Amino acid sequence: MDDFDYYAVLEIDRNATAEEIKRAFRKAALKYHPDKNRNNPEAEAKFKRINEAYQVLSDENKRALYDRYGKEGLDSRGGADFGDMFGDIADVFDSFFGGGRKRSDRRNKEALDIAVELEISFMEAVFGCKKTLKYRYLKPCEACGGAGGKRKTCDYCGGRGQIYQRQGFMTFSQTCPKCHGTGGVLETACKECKGKGAIAIDDSVELTIPEGVDNAQRLRALGRGNLGASGARGDLYVVLSVRDDPVFVRQDNNVYVEAPVFFTLAALGGSIEVATLRGKQNLEIARGTRDKAQIVLRGEGIRSAASARTGDMIVQVKIVYPKKLTDEQEELLTKLHESFGQESVAHKGFFDEIAERVKSWFN
Repeated sequence: MDDFDYYAVLEIDRNATAEEIKRAFRKAALKYHPDKNRNNPEAEAKFKRINEAYQVLSDENKRALYDRYGKEGLDSRGGADFGDMFGDIADVFDSFFGGGRKRSDRRNKEALDIAVELEISFMEAVFGCKKTLKYRYLKPCEACGGAGGKRKTCDYCGGRGQIYQRQGFMTFSQTCPKCHGTGGVLETACKECKGKGAIAIDDSVELTIPEGVDNAQRLRALGRGNLGASGARGDLYVVLSVRDDPVFVRQDNNVYVEAPVFFTLAALGGSIEVATLRGKQNLEIARGTRDKAQIVLRGEGIRSAASARTGDMIVQVKIVYPKKLTDEQEELLTKLHESFGQESVAHKGFFDEIAERVKSWFN
């Protein structure tokens, strides 16, 4: 975490009430919101801090931990969880001020913000990478000025873009279903854009994927979305899709891997070589290790994208038996089996004991 005080970020004292915290957040978020400070990295960084501060101070448990132990307490006790740091941090802001991040231009049929999916490999998600993403965005058609062609006033709403319904003493409004709020309908379609009012432009963007990202997390490229009729341009949201790995299985920041262990080695104990995310590693197998036993390698998992913590690797033992035996091997195994004596048929004594117990119930 960055070294800054949450109370100072929201400009409140440490005894502030929940309502005062909420009020301070609304004021600060409105001032530094990315939509009001486009291409201003300092404002965006400030907004992230404001969002982080609010998520801690608005939660009684997290606030108590923070007041007592500081940020280190949040981190070490698992109290801090700032959600999808690569997604839209304005979600909390929008919950106060209404609307959504799917911004649109009244003169534009399409939303300004766009979302595309980017598939990356398991290892690219674990260690981060750089990617060139090719995509398309929309811009107003120059031939018709984004109108889509010759338009006329919508006869359903009379050009207002809204229709009104009265129920008792209350009146409700909704977007006109015919003109979709534009106030006009297409009479003759533009030949260039086929009446859509916009044309698709091929584009590409260079992305830096941080280490530790996971499936369905989002990255945002400011000002790389659709271009509206007013000249405003939305943002591009990149939704990550992480391919499964044939060897490793992820659960949060921990990684599971199956290690085949030959049955004789499991009985006698010894050392095997296992694959980890960062290379091969020797692993000691204790004598008498059972099937599905788990061995934890601390700190060999995935480094969290939201904090400095690194998960563990859990190696699950899979006992392997020979598929075929030679005559010599079968003879040796038979001798070994017989050498255990009563141990090799322990189940017989067990069932005899059960039978005796059942008899005693009726005596």
